Amino acid sequence: MPDELSLISRDKLPDALQVLLAEYPRDAWENDPGFDGLIRFWLDRHLMFRRLMTEMGSVTNMLLDRKLAPDQFAANLSRYGGMFVNGLHEHHTIEDSYYFPKLMQKDKRISKGFDILDADHHALDEFLASFVKSANGVLRATGPRNALQDSAGAFQSELTRLEKLLNRHLVDEEELVVPVLLRYGSRDLG
Repeated sequence: MPDELSLISRDKLPDALQVLLAEYPRDAWENDPGFDGLIRFWLDRHLMFRRLMTEMGSVTNMLLDRKLAPDQFAANLSRYGGMFVNGLHEHHTIEDSYYFPKLMQKDKRISKGFDILDADHHALDEFLASFVKSANGVLRATGPRNALQDSAGAFQSELTRLEKLLNRHLVDEEELVVPVLLRYGSRDLG
């Protein structure tokens, strides 16, 4: 895959892959008669991932500002982080093995977009591994509070980087998948 299409390099999908988005712009999705349960479910899952990222950022900021006790931070980060990582892995596995192969057949003009999204999933796995390592580092930080603060600062940087990449991926995925589903329906997708 060309470097300009990689998750860390691109700022949007190429224009050639946005042909359906031009016909089904984001601001009209919810008013479209084809806006069904699968689309709502898909967008809700993405919203959940964004909210979990926000929650983890919030508790990390509270810890860094010394407005949250370390044990409360650890409980929150363990809960939100586990939900985030496990949910994202499950979501991507289902997309790669079930949805993307079916969706790419619906309109050949945009099938390359699903290859890009699949490549994103593999790239995100590496960033998730780094995220987990950093989260575990802050959860295991012992000794003086300053050591915890340093680990939390490093984790916050990791979280910010992952949030930016994940949002790029989610926006691109939504802008590829939702127009396909609005155009061709979702009956055959279960």
